Amino acid sequence: MSFNPIAITFCGYLLLMVAIGFIAWHYTRDFNDYVLGGRRLGGLVTALSVGASDMSGWLLMGLPGAVFLSGISESWLAIGLCIGSLTNWQIVAARLRVYTERCKNALTLPDYLSHRFDDDKRVLSIICAIVILIFFTIYSASGMVAGARLFESTFDMDYSTALWIGAAATILYVFIGGFLAVSWTDTVQAAMMCVALVVTPIVVMNELGGFSETIGKVSAIDVSMLDMFKGQTAVGIASLLAWGLGYFGQPHLLVRFMATKSIKVIPTACRTSIIWMVFCLAGAVSVGFFGCAYFAEHITQGTSVIANPELVFIVLTQVLFNPWIAGILMSAILAAVMSTLSCQLLVCSSTLTEDFYRAFIRPQASTRELIWFGRLMVLMVSLVAIFIAMDPQSKVLGLVSYAWAGFGASFGPVIIMSLWWKKMTKNGALAGMVTGAVTVIVWNTFGWFGLYEIIPGFIFALAAIVIFSLIGQKPSQAMKDIFDEVQESVRRGRDLTI
Repeated sequence: MSFNPIAITFCGYLLLMVAIGFIAWHYTRDFNDYVLGGRRLGGLVTALSVGASDMSGWLLMGLPGAVFLSGISESWLAIGLCIGSLTNWQIVAARLRVYTERCKNALTLPDYLSHRFDDDKRVLSIICAIVILIFFTIYSASGMVAGARLFESTFDMDYSTALWIGAAATILYVFIGGFLAVSWTDTVQAAMMCVALVVTPIVVMNELGGFSETIGKVSAIDVSMLDMFKGQTAVGIASLLAWGLGYFGQPHLLVRFMATKSIKVIPTACRTSIIWMVFCLAGAVSVGFFGCAYFAEHITQGTSVIANPELVFIVLTQVLFNPWIAGILMSAILAAVMSTLSCQLLVCSSTLTEDFYRAFIRPQASTRELIWFGRLMVLMVSLVAIFIAMDPQSKVLGLVSYAWAGFGASFGPVIIMSLWWKKMTKNGALAGMVTGAVTVIVWNTFGWFGLYEIIPGFIFALAAIVIFSLIGQKPSQAMKDIFDEVQESVRRGRDLTI
């Protein structure tokens, strides 16, 4: 690996992230701190942490690559994400924050669902944990692939070596600092991602002679690149918009709502997060769109992009910016990868520790033991994800798409209904979770009608929840009373005092 300005910038960035991990270690006193930050995240950290955790490497690689290939029609996905994220903040965030604390201070989603439905046998917890481990391992692999692509193209190293190096830094600061390290680094990473995605398309556009000139050059290549409906059918548009449904079931995002210090900070956090998201998604679409015009004029510079469109942001920064600035902007990809990958590893670790190890194996385990077991689980899940990511032909967006649908359909309907429907029961939750997961796996395998699997998965899961809740044993009076307490607390905009 050559020692150049980009290498120095990358190393400086990685050292900063690890340093934050060590600082977070100082504030990590018990297992609650390690997996949920002691429920003391402020509004700004919550907002940017949700955004950074959401937008993985696909934001700077997968989405620009898709727009580079197909044009502005791929922005239906960005529209769906904005709508889904805003709705998630509005109908889930405050209720989940209050409900998880009321349910015996639940630290994980499986823990919350067990207490929400009085599941003494913890069947819900086990099924929930299994779903998390399956889909998060795939999701984590997408982050590993994105990191490997970055190091591979930047430092001209082989894919396997790049994979291990890209994963190592993230594993290190999650291992050390836990949730606080992940949340604090997310804040830095979110700022870097936004700056990179605002600056890069502006520079590309200026290089091509301004906005009108750039649009004209894209139109000259293929006028249909400007058509929102290019190559799209009703099913295709519905599938892209349906990405927004995934937000309701993403454990690594929902845990941020659980960790806020008060529901009073949620409205401000929501506004901040959505503004950040709009800037980032618009920037990602612009990078792919303007990049198409740039490389049409500079063909020799874009050979690697033609071979793999997901490299469009990386190559643009390399050819348009001073190496020092390019290093900072390209670190934004590493930031996107590390921010999402870190919280995914932590959710898997906390699930294995809280919902398997402490629940079934060592109920009396000490805080120190739980923290160290959690750290070992970070390593274990990382190794499995690296194994999945070993295929150099893996595509970031494809892996993310599958995992996103799996979580959205498995947990989305269950979370929404558990927060809003008093008559929901344990059997309904179990049926919804299993139905959503199985539908996604089967639908993805056969690819019926070209419809994104999250749509049938979400619909069938909702139906299963309603049917099995109505035909089985009714909720206990205690469950109904807690439900009413939570609703009243949220209505008044006050945290629930227990």
